[in-house]
Amino acid sequence: QVPLVESGGGVVQAGDSLRLSCQDHGRPFGSYTVAWFRQSPRNERELVAVILPNSGLTSYAETVKGRFTISKNPAGNTVSLQMNSLKSEDTAVYYCAARMNLYTQWSRSELYDVWGQGTQVTVSS
Repeated sequence: QVPLVESGGGVVQAGDSLRLSCQDHGRPFGSYTVAWFRQSPRNERELVAVILPNSGLTSYAETVKGRFTISKNPAGNTVSLQMNSLKSEDTAVYYCAARMNLYTQWSRSELYDVWGQGTQVTVSS
């Protein structure tokens, strides 16, 4: 599968905001569940946020609830992760991942079959 395309990472200070975007080369995500994972040198890859197809149901890691928002644009071809009130512990490589018709166990990274190459987010305190 051709990798997903992520953008929007960077270096910011604690308290700042960043917006990450994920695209499948302009194609609508349709029936794909799309998630953002992150991984840092000290931590295993973890689910940050996920958005399900059709219902648009979203779910978040406890550590980012109230600060991060995952959304899909009206055209359905871009999934964004709005990250506010960033903390140093949010520093990681963020990956976009997708899997068609994944409605359960969406926190399991091994179930996703399409991934982006990752974008670095660095938050300085």
